[in-house]
Amino acid sequence: MSTEKFDKAKSNLPVRGFLKIDDLIIPQGEALVQAILDLKKEKNAVILAHYYQPPAIQDIADYLGDSLQLARAAKDTDADMIAFCGVHFMAEAAKILNPSKKVVLPDTQAGCSLADGCSGEGLRAMRAKHPGALIATYINCNAETKAESDIIVTSSNAETIIRSLPEDRPIIFAPDKNLGAYLMKKTGRDMILWDGTCIVHEAFSMERIAQQLAANPQAKLIAHPESEAAVLDLAHYVGSTSGLLNFVEKDDAQKFIVATEEGILHEMQKRAPHKKLIPALVFDESCNCSECFYMKRNTLEKLYLCMKYELPEILMDEELRLKALKPIEAMLELSTTIK
Repeated sequence: MSTEKFDKAKSNLPVRGFLKIDDLIIPQGEALVQAILDLKKEKNAVILAHYYQPPAIQDIADYLGDSLQLARAAKDTDADMIAFCGVHFMAEAAKILNPSKKVVLPDTQAGCSLADGCSGEGLRAMRAKHPGALIATYINCNAETKAESDIIVTSSNAETIIRSLPEDRPIIFAPDKNLGAYLMKKTGRDMILWDGTCIVHEAFSMERIAQQLAANPQAKLIAHPESEAAVLDLAHYVGSTSGLLNFVEKDDAQKFIVATEEGILHEMQKRAPHKKLIPALVFDESCNCSECFYMKRNTLEKLYLCMKYELPEILMDEELRLKALKPIEAMLELSTTIK
């Protein structure tokens, strides 16, 4: 490969999100999997993957988890390089927690509607309107937003953390208003909510899911709390990504309607191979599943490229990193009892 072709691919990274190198032959099939494993050994790398990633990436990962589990894995790894298969804010969190490690992401265009819709500037404006308020921010946000927060939460630990905050301080919760409303109902704490939603979870149709329940009377509906209240009200169980997995694995029911990103079904079926899993229906009647196109931007080919060439790399200003680290560490300290 010529230097000219590589430099052209690098220059296109900000727009394309990944290295697309003209005429480069990428291994395919089992050879691609083996090439990634060889690169992992050669570079002392660790592959972290979220449950919403494509199945092939989930199967090759060293650690598969939800946001809280992956944050812990990123913090504790002794690998030299972290290949983070998730979305951009997750890879940023890994860099914030482990700055001495090189963090690469298969595709930097793997974004998040929640993160894109909430800014540090916006949180500063909300704090100015509500002096004395604590800002609890869902981990689905960028580093600048984290830096303006008092504490970070995930869907696994949010209820525990909200209950722990001083009752004499108002709480601003950002950016997911559906998760915020659910937490208000669970904890009894009144909160000032940022007006943001997940484009995946807001797509579920209460009416169509009710029809699914009627057609499958033995099924239990399980839902992620980023879903709208009408869907959560129908659910037999509401929980975080890892909570949903554990519920299906341990509950006696043999059939489940699953209202979260469909990538979870891969690991869920592995853990409960004898149970029937039905993706919850969305408003769009031409689609029978709910898929995050941001999560699915990552592929084995892009993982191979980012590990081989160590690009695109997550880089961060140290002052910003330290400011964003403080609320994440506060979260981890309050989450020691949560698996």
